[in-house]
Amino acid sequence: MDLKKNIQKGRLPKHVAIIMDGNGRWAKKQGLARTFGHEKGTKSVREAVEGCANLGIENLTLYAFSTENWNRPKLEIRTLMRLLVSSLKKEIKTLQDNNIKLCTIGNLSTLPVKVHKELSEVMEKTKLNDRMTLTVALSYGSREELINTVKEISVKVKNNVISPEKIDESIINEHLYTRNLPDVDLLIRTSGEQRISNFLLWQIAYAELYFTNTLWPDFNKEDLYQAIIEYQKRERRFGKTSEQIS
Repeated sequence: MDLKKNIQKGRLPKHVAIIMDGNGRWAKKQGLARTFGHEKGTKSVREAVEGCANLGIENLTLYAFSTENWNRPKLEIRTLMRLLVSSLKKEIKTLQDNNIKLCTIGNLSTLPVKVHKELSEVMEKTKLNDRMTLTVALSYGSREELINTVKEISVKVKNNVISPEKIDESIINEHLYTRNLPDVDLLIRTSGEQRISNFLLWQIAYAELYFTNTLWPDFNKEDLYQAIIEYQKRERRFGKTSEQIS
């Protein structure tokens, strides 16, 4: 089935975010160790990136590793970091060929030196690409992001750089990790779980939420297209009435 033909090109989300969930459960269903699920999931990352780029979606953000994920077994963490480095090396040509810029958000200081180095190199090589921005959330937690934002603004208020009366949404946006990104229009979560899991809490204030039972390693372009078709069926009112936006 080719769902792509049913997508209205004039009503695409400008920013899609995905909580990539279900790698471990996928592996368990196959009778394999959890790490095999993460390895299989790298193919789904490519499907999502290529699918968004081909449609003309400008921003894609992937939740790759949360601040809470550091509590997982050490072997799993090492595997995830190894996969991240190897994937970056493999996909640099794909990013360049498709004119995609790589960015990251999160507490990158907690990442292993090798991972940080590889990320920096790929971001430097792709910084001028402008077809799509691919943002990978690594060691990311939205509450931590908001705490850091409050601290930064507080210091500026204390030093008379910002007046408390001037603090509004735009000021807060300027101090978030995502300061260069628009708000999320569509948030997708795989694996059947229906939680936000501390992901982009400020940025999804008016996002459409889409939950699918598909486990992340089975997610492909058709699953992405289905999510976007569902998004296009919804009426986005932003507090207004249906009559006001018609």
